[in-house]
Amino acid sequence: MRASPCQDSLFESDAPRLLVEDGEGGVVYQPGLIGPATADRWFETLRDEVPWQSQRRPMYDRIVDVPRLTAGYRLSSEHLPAPLREAADLLRRHTGEPFNAVGLNFYRDGRDSVAPHNDKLHILVPHHPIALVSLGSPRRMTIRSKQLRRSAIHVDLEPGSLLLMSYDSQLHYEHGVPKTKQEVGPRISLAFRVRPDVDRLP
Repeated sequence: MRASPCQDSLFESDAPRLLVEDGEGGVVYQPGLIGPATADRWFETLRDEVPWQSQRRPMYDRIVDVPRLTAGYRLSSEHLPAPLREAADLLRRHTGEPFNAVGLNFYRDGRDSVAPHNDKLHILVPHHPIALVSLGSPRRMTIRSKQLRRSAIHVDLEPGSLLLMSYDSQLHYEHGVPKTKQEVGPRISLAFRVRPDVDRLP
């Protein structure tokens, strides 16, 4: 697996861009998958209607706040907000993948972030990708090889964009959204996954 030559660049075209290559499709960024009016409507509805949760977690010898708000749904839930149902239908058609769950992160400002990580493999069905839809203000994501720590890809995730990450990429790469001192507005990310034993999901 290797990063493509287009690393460290920001893209103006709506054409899909291969960021990382592997045998399962790699990591592909596609801006403009969702039109601006639809992306704005989804953002406003989810911002106002989702029961966002503030979580805490242990870190070293203390308990700290998770620096973002979160939520999650089974796509079969009767309480699924309409934008998530619309997004799931769109992604299933676009990718052909049987997504059955979605996790949401709400980044309120530049102080909210997510540390470099890969998705937990035990909650993913092998060989199915993760589809990350961005709404609201752009935020920069960093994708870094676990072996080549100095090799990083930086991409500004635009509203209405899709980042499709293969299952295999979770074995070899980490991704995160760092804090920033720049003026940034709120952003919501939707991470669609194929999870095993979906009936046990929250």
